[in-house]
Amino acid sequence: MSEIPGDLKFMKSHEWARIDGDGKVTVGISDHAQGLLGDLVYVELPNVGDRVEAGNACAVVESVKAASDVYAPVTGKVISVNSALTDKPETINEDAYGEGWIFTVEIEDADQLNELLAPDDYAELLEEEDH
Repeated sequence: MSEIPGDLKFMKSHEWARIDGDGKVTVGISDHAQGLLGDLVYVELPNVGDRVEAGNACAVVESVKAASDVYAPVTGKVISVNSALTDKPETINEDAYGEGWIFTVEIEDADQLNELLAPDDYAELLEEEDH
């Protein structure tokens, strides 16, 4: 299992959120999630300008095995998407916490970040899932 970056917050559904400052939050799926999915072949991105709601599906990642919804960890407006994933969805497999980010949101309520899991809590969740 790869190292879980300490600057991220997580959802139980394996999305990560990186607080970029200025009320912006970048979102992706965890290395654990991409590992479970296997080789990604398609990513359906939200549209810039879309309003996403915390806990609601807003993107899709598809592998040869399955399609999986990506849930918004926070409520806000999509201000950028990683359009490079359209041509190279496998970027998520190669660098889930870096170049494999999916979209960035301008957050409406920063308190929602407190509801997400800290890296240690997420690591604990993964250990429980493995047993």
